[in-house]
Amino acid sequence: MAIESPSLHSDNLSFLSRRATGTGLLINGDWRGAASGRTLPTLDPATGREIGQIAAAGPADIDQAVQAARGALDTWRHTTPVERARILWAIADLIERHIDVLAELETLDQGKPLFVGRWAEIPGAINQFRFFAGQAMAIEGNTIESSINYQPAGKQMRTWTVREPVGVVAAIVPWNSPLVLTAMKLAPALAAGCTIVLKPAEDTSLTALRLGELMMEAGLPAGVLNIVTGLGAETGAALASHPDVDKIAFTGSTATGRAVLDAAKTNFKRVTLELGGKSPSIILPDADLDLAIPGVANAIFFNAGQVCIAGSRLYAHRSFFDKVVEGVARYAEGLQLGHGLDPATQMGPVVSRKQADRVAGFVAGARKEGATVVTGGDQAGEAGTFVTPAVVTNVRPDMEIVREEVFGPVLVAQPFDDVDEVVAAANDSQYGLAAGVWTESLSAAHRLSSAIRAGTVWINCHAMYDASLPIGGVKQSGWGRDSGKQALDNYLEWKTICAVV
Repeated sequence: MAIESPSLHSDNLSFLSRRATGTGLLINGDWRGAASGRTLPTLDPATGREIGQIAAAGPADIDQAVQAARGALDTWRHTTPVERARILWAIADLIERHIDVLAELETLDQGKPLFVGRWAEIPGAINQFRFFAGQAMAIEGNTIESSINYQPAGKQMRTWTVREPVGVVAAIVPWNSPLVLTAMKLAPALAAGCTIVLKPAEDTSLTALRLGELMMEAGLPAGVLNIVTGLGAETGAALASHPDVDKIAFTGSTATGRAVLDAAKTNFKRVTLELGGKSPSIILPDADLDLAIPGVANAIFFNAGQVCIAGSRLYAHRSFFDKVVEGVARYAEGLQLGHGLDPATQMGPVVSRKQADRVAGFVAGARKEGATVVTGGDQAGEAGTFVTPAVVTNVRPDMEIVREEVFGPVLVAQPFDDVDEVVAAANDSQYGLAAGVWTESLSAAHRLSSAIRAGTVWINCHAMYDASLPIGGVKQSGWGRDSGKQALDNYLEWKTICAVV
């Protein structure tokens, strides 16, 4: 398949000449290159062609960024809540004003169809900043009637709690949905009064850099947000282990999450982790198949399956299993693959050739183990970064493709006979990020949503998100929650005060 290089909006051409030429470190309000002068290419995944260069930050750059955040902390934490809210709302307004060019830039850098960023993810980022603008003015402590009774004669004991920002936050985000996942870290941290060093993924740093420009334009003081780009194993590792970072907020793979935990040991940093998933989609006997079949297809093929909550394990009742597999396979075969900036495209490439090789390798391995590949699983495109959406059946629970997160457009489908059986199968995973249940029975919906071990359960839908809803997992899918008022807790400490008056 031949993929044409797109023509870009003039704003993005200007940005690419201004920032994506190795001068993309934001430190204490200044844009600069890495101290070493090193850069990394950033590629259009659909074509494999270079878009520009990003700076490869080293330890000296990391130290400067962390110290800038530390220097800005006292001022930012004591900024009035209404002023923090005003700036967060101004950031949201600027993102909204630039939504078309940001969506184009996200697609160019990550590969997803333009409509995904324009109508789903970037509006989601806007809503994060607006939601936490409100939360900035809702931080409160408590007064406590304690039982302390040994104060001096004639005195009284007064006890209360306050919430204070945790300090300097290292925010490390992945490449699959860069802008909205960045907003999910930055907005609550800023609302809480924290300062930040942001490390975007090396494959998809461009919208983070453009967001940095907009946030400075919105009036965010110098040093409150710092951005360092570079390789995860170098830049990310140096940031995570820095002794003057108080907290790490990480979204990414479970394997990298373990490395983050090791890095946090250096000074007992607070850590929140939103990690991998192998989410089940369960179709019960009474489900509306006209709703369920396209629903489970979208649950895995949206953003080429590069979604942590992707419904990658399908369990359909045996009475209609073949019909469901046929319907999902037909849906997969009908998807139009192409460059994300082509209006006809329904599914773009995966983020890189390395990732495409990995995804196709899972399918090939399953075939060797005896699974049936009903459709898809092949690499395509001049850069080899497209993977045709795949449906795989005749799998066993112990197969790698069933147990491991593929992070691509690959669905494994298995039949079941009774509810207890499918609940056990759904829970037979190291992951517990999300699940979907398709049923017309209110009773069954309640029963399964309670029985399935997952941070989120959707009924007759999938991937329904809002800034007010907490997101996160159980088991090896992570610690803590992003989004919702619960996310603010990630960035606040409790302080207890006792006073004799």
